[in-house]
Amino acid sequence: MRFRDELRDFFRFIVRPRLGPRLPGRHATRGWWEDWFPALSVGRLLKWALFLWSINLVFLGPIAVAAATAGGATHRLNIHDIPWMAALLWAPIVEELLFRYSMRRPGGLWWLVPAAVAALLMGPGWSGALLVAAILLICWLPHLVGPSCASRPLPWRYRLAFRRAFPWVFHAASLLFAAVHLYNFQLHNTPWWLLPLLVLPQWLTGLVLGWLRVKRGIGASMLLHGIFNGGPLVVVWMLMQWAPDMVNAL
Repeated sequence: MRFRDELRDFFRFIVRPRLGPRLPGRHATRGWWEDWFPALSVGRLLKWALFLWSINLVFLGPIAVAAATAGGATHRLNIHDIPWMAALLWAPIVEELLFRYSMRRPGGLWWLVPAAVAALLMGPGWSGALLVAAILLICWLPHLVGPSCASRPLPWRYRLAFRRAFPWVFHAASLLFAAVHLYNFQLHNTPWWLLPLLVLPQWLTGLVLGWLRVKRGIGASMLLHGIFNGGPLVVVWMLMQWAPDMVNAL
């Protein structure tokens, strides 16, 4: 598919979220493998990242900045201490597991969401890293060991109920994903009605990541998440190397 075809599919999807069909190119016999290791080019992921950066830079970002200025909110990011590992590796893995993995595998909601929340609260230390490794191992183990160890599927009535509720699940996950990023700000006395405006870029990003998870797989959404986070940080790092006075003035 061309990028504009995928873009058209994305806009149709967010109006009416649904679990199928997948985008062309997947092999049914390699479903688990392609869920984690998608046959998707880096160039295509970069196009989606450029789409998000452009919309956020031109439209949603200025709205968020205006809301922060009006409400007195300030960003917690220390540009002199860029959290590379957290932005490029930790957040894409943990946040995708928490907010989007169960969109296609709801049977594990009861254990995965609490475990991912615990990992998110622990942060990218040794204890958090070990917990994330355990979560990934549990997700992979049935497929690595063999079908005899696979977890039992949800009863049909529950799967049918999940399909019916999926549009609500998808949009609720996107909103919660955006809301979590309010932690990036020191809110001070920001009025509550300005809070959604602060995280409009994360809301749009969550919509794209959710669509990509459903259509391409969890690995694709993790990769795009990391690329999206890395772009602005690379720009800041380059400015620090070549125009430190400009950075210090910010």
